[in-house]
Amino acid sequence: MAHRSKRMKQIDEIADRSKIYKLDEAVDLLKKCPAVKFDQSLNMSLVVGVDVKKSDQQVRGTVSLPNGTGKTLKVVVIAKGDKAKEALDAGADFAGADELLEKIKGGWTDFDVLVSTPDMMRELGKLGKVLGPRGLMPTPKAGTVTADVAKAVKEAKAGKIEFKVDKTGSVNNAVGKISFKTEQLVENMNALLQAISRAKPASSKGVFLRSMYLSTTMGPGLKIDMQSLAL
Repeated sequence: MAHRSKRMKQIDEIADRSKIYKLDEAVDLLKKCPAVKFDQSLNMSLVVGVDVKKSDQQVRGTVSLPNGTGKTLKVVVIAKGDKAKEALDAGADFAGADELLEKIKGGWTDFDVLVSTPDMMRELGKLGKVLGPRGLMPTPKAGTVTADVAKAVKEAKAGKIEFKVDKTGSVNNAVGKISFKTEQLVENMNALLQAISRAKPASSKGVFLRSMYLSTTMGPGLKIDMQSLAL
């Protein structure tokens, strides 16, 4: 029998993983779990009713979390001249064209969000092998290919996130830090759930929001009562 750490034993005393919880109950329990040395993210994993092999059943979009993510995102903008200056004035960490493209080509991906003006996408498209696997390639749907770079930078810094279904039919996102108030986390999750509901493909049949789990970075996964969601 594997040795269970003292922390895991304490978690088992607090949270019953066989139970189904309401959102706020689950958040409160995860908050009571023994702390670690950093402010953990609260992660939401939602199984949706789609066939991910079908191109018309992809689920993706963006949403601005009302209380932000609690994470300071590093935003890079690929743009020339005045647009690069606009991006920096709006709070971008880096903005420019050829020099940054060369840096990314060399494997630099030490950033969270990449924004591009439409005229630079041809050059950026050549870097798909570097950016694609890390989910960093800008897209018009995510609002990261745009002439309004200042708006894109401000939204990213304020807590706008992208969601998309993965190969297993799940949508996984961090919805804030465990240090947030319970109400703030529930508000963030409801905003994300509503955005995912709106992104339901027309060809998806039956129940769309199937099952959901909440967990912290180093904590247990708790199952959520789907009937209790405010949708």
